[in-house]
Amino acid sequence: MKKTNALRILDSFKIEYECLEYIFKENEIDALSVAAKIGQEPGLVFKTLVAVSAGKEYFVFVIPGNSELDLKQAAKLTNSKKIDLIPVKELTALTGYIRGGCSPIGMKKQFPTYIDKSAELHKEIFISAGIRGMQIKVPVEGLLRVTNARLVELTI
Repeated sequence: MKKTNALRILDSFKIEYECLEYIFKENEIDALSVAAKIGQEPGLVFKTLVAVSAGKEYFVFVIPGNSELDLKQAAKLTNSKKIDLIPVKELTALTGYIRGGCSPIGMKKQFPTYIDKSAELHKEIFISAGIRGMQIKVPVEGLLRVTNARLVELTI
């Protein structure tokens, strides 16, 4: 198993986690496909979305794989007039991660991070380990601590 930045950071915070590796295809990197591959409910496999405000501020949103980000709510939470997901072509330069392997842990820069409130219904959730083909089962409390995130309503 390859140690990713996300795993090294969890180790440095002494947060226990479990890695699940899976075989992926280019067209099967979305959260629903990943949930099926690792045998988990889509509501437990959270996806990481990066957005930008009209004022060019960046934010990270972590939501269940079977949900959609409420952009109006996201703008309200971030005190932004408008917020949009960044174009996929900008993801790697901004975060250091590629589509299908974007983790809320260990981006190039620490952006304000928001995790959907539904995460608090679970002791642990699954997030990307920072590469395609690997998920981390991580305690919600540990994820909040390492990302300095807020639990909020994010989905439609």
